[in-house]
Amino acid sequence: MPTILLVEDEAVLGETLRYNLEREGHTVLHATDGVQGLELARSSQPDLVILDVMLPRLDGFSVCRILRTESAVPILMLTARQDEVDRIAGLELGADDYVIKPFSLGELLARVRAILRRGQRDTAGLQRELLQSGELKVDTGSRRMWRGNQEVVLSAKEFDLLACLMRHRGMALSRDLLLERVWGYEFIGDSRTVDVHVRWLREKIERDPSQPEYVTTVRGIGYRFQSPEDVPAPAHS
Repeated sequence: MPTILLVEDEAVLGETLRYNLEREGHTVLHATDGVQGLELARSSQPDLVILDVMLPRLDGFSVCRILRTESAVPILMLTARQDEVDRIAGLELGADDYVIKPFSLGELLARVRAILRRGQRDTAGLQRELLQSGELKVDTGSRRMWRGNQEVVLSAKEFDLLACLMRHRGMALSRDLLLERVWGYEFIGDSRTVDVHVRWLREKIERDPSQPEYVTTVRGIGYRFQSPEDVPAPAHS
């Protein structure tokens, strides 16, 4: 039975979500501020965190940022802000998905089911692969990644995205294909989600994110993974 941590300070909404999530068969822990939510996430190791952005004591963006440095737990953010910049900010901090208030209960429950199903498939189908290119090394069994001798901590989606790109080294992969392979058919977001995660991934694995050597943009299509040694040296006249 999955355990869901709900961090929501609006009393009526919090109780409504808790009641319906429990009817779906989940164990629900409920925190009403960011500090309490962070403490519960650390102590209970939930399968999913549903995290409001506007929280007392510690806002949802801060909670998400801290959790991402400590855990790969899926995070679904709730935001009343309509501005796209705010929604992208949550993804850049490591959230897996977001729902904009006001939302329908059916939409939220569908997203929860999709996230939990992806987690179950990832666990059930886990096969160890050792992927290496240039100075990058990825171990899909332990879900660890290194650049040279330095381990790099990636969020769950960053790791899956990098592994997918490395498996298809040299191939141009469209944003829609990456959404399907990394986020799954059930994902309700759009292709900008891929761009956000690629930008964040580059900040962690590239020596100069503005001049990427590994994850390059294929204009009008998507992205391609390559090693620096794959790029031919410029001809000398």
